[in-house]
Amino acid sequence: MSVQERQKRLPQHAILDSAGIEYYAESTRRGTYAHAPWETFWQERYCFLKEHGYVLRPRYEPKWRPSWIGTGIHPAYCEDSVMLMRHQVIDARRQKDNELVAIKQSLTDSQEQYIIQFLSSLKDERNHSVPVYAVLPDPFDPQLALMVMPFLRPCYNPEFTTIGDAVEFIDQMIEGLVFLHSHRIAHRDIAFANIMMDAKPLYPNGYHPARLHCSEDLLQESTPLPRAGRSIRYYYVDFGLSIKFPEGAPPYAVGDVGRDAEVPELSPDVPYDAFKVDIFALGNLFRKKFEQQFNSMEFLLRLIEPMTRRQPETRPTAEQVLVEWQSTRAELNESLFRWRLGPKSEPAIGRMFNDTVAVAREGIFCLRKLVGT
Repeated sequence: MSVQERQKRLPQHAILDSAGIEYYAESTRRGTYAHAPWETFWQERYCFLKEHGYVLRPRYEPKWRPSWIGTGIHPAYCEDSVMLMRHQVIDARRQKDNELVAIKQSLTDSQEQYIIQFLSSLKDERNHSVPVYAVLPDPFDPQLALMVMPFLRPCYNPEFTTIGDAVEFIDQMIEGLVFLHSHRIAHRDIAFANIMMDAKPLYPNGYHPARLHCSEDLLQESTPLPRAGRSIRYYYVDFGLSIKFPEGAPPYAVGDVGRDAEVPELSPDVPYDAFKVDIFALGNLFRKKFEQQFNSMEFLLRLIEPMTRRQPETRPTAEQVLVEWQSTRAELNESLFRWRLGPKSEPAIGRMFNDTVAVAREGIFCLRKLVGT
């Protein structure tokens, strides 16, 4: 796209006057948009990754020159002004199919890399662990490897909007935990931040990998489609604390780290059952992110209460959680899945209005179903 064509698509405030041009030219010269140290790491590997079929964004090309120089366009509206915020992970395009991927630094002999590669080798629909497409040796540091994975979004971005959205998420997370435990793997750091999703069905036109709310060219907002009726797959990520226990070995671990500080038995020196920690953490996630925040989620209490008991030995296994969830889910009316997730903090007037709209939508849905359209 030429500079002139690009300017036509930009809002008026994105086009700088002469003073603005000079200000941002000077700002650029001073290094405001220069590579951060962790970005330099990736720029040094640009050519290596390209040789292996993965292309980083133009910002990381060896001879990068800011694209806004001499154009009169505000740097914020130029894609290559966007800095990388996650130090160990970068986005790239796979050349053979243009798929957006994530590339993560990893220690070659780390437990995390071993577990992720092991899980990725297991082809099973119940496997909700982030897959690995390739593991490349780092070209400069023999102790590092570069793991190529699908590019995923946080599971909560965009927000869940219907009870059915939440139910589908819970389905997959319980199924995935059963799968992990069946292979003697304890995640040990289950939290909202460590669950991500393949959001391609929600964004058919894509989005910017470092500014998720924007289109790839930053010229407009990226607006998601509803989750309902679309195949969204959720994944456990970040296996840095995970352990794979040998068959027959007791699943005990020590350590008081992890995102969920409410797990009661965590200790730096007293061993605890790592599988029961996962059960508590997942149940606590369901409680904090769904049952406590939204109306009409009381059906989760049957699941949450036993999962978050303070005494680990009284908590169910992942298999038992699945059985209880399947029983609970079977009792739910299908129309409930289409009902909106109404925040408990919502003012009464707002709730009444939004519920009225939801009832109208449900009526339209039932009418269309009745007449077969």
